Amino acid sequence: MSRSERSPLLLAGLLATAGVAHFAQPRPFDATVPRFLPGTPRAWTYASGVAELALAAGLAVPRTRRAAAWSAAAFFVGVFPANVKMAWDWRHRPAPQRAVALGRLPVQVPLVLWARAVAQGEGGRS
Repeated sequence: MSRSERSPLLLAGLLATAGVAHFAQPRPFDATVPRFLPGTPRAWTYASGVAELALAAGLAVPRTRRAAAWSAAAFFVGVFPANVKMAWDWRHRPAPQRAVALGRLPVQVPLVLWARAVAQGEGGRS
């Protein structure tokens, strides 16, 4: 299997792992849900977990890969406010925790670019 064939499956694995984590350990995710969103943080945690699992499934299937990859790119942009909230909320924590929270912010860019590359066939569209 070539690198370009592995890329969508690796992205699917990342999303599937994150999706499962939203159900296995929801409390940390609840804390990152911006307060301006309607409903409960837990509902948003579970909804984003379902979205990640659905995106992972879509990326794993060649027929749905392109649409799932564009949707994943949009998803990564959409969850950025949660990462900003986490960085803000953790601003007074010990340095290692602050570093984790701040480090998550720029990670969204390569994730969006990765999903875009998969959607454009550069990441293994079959």
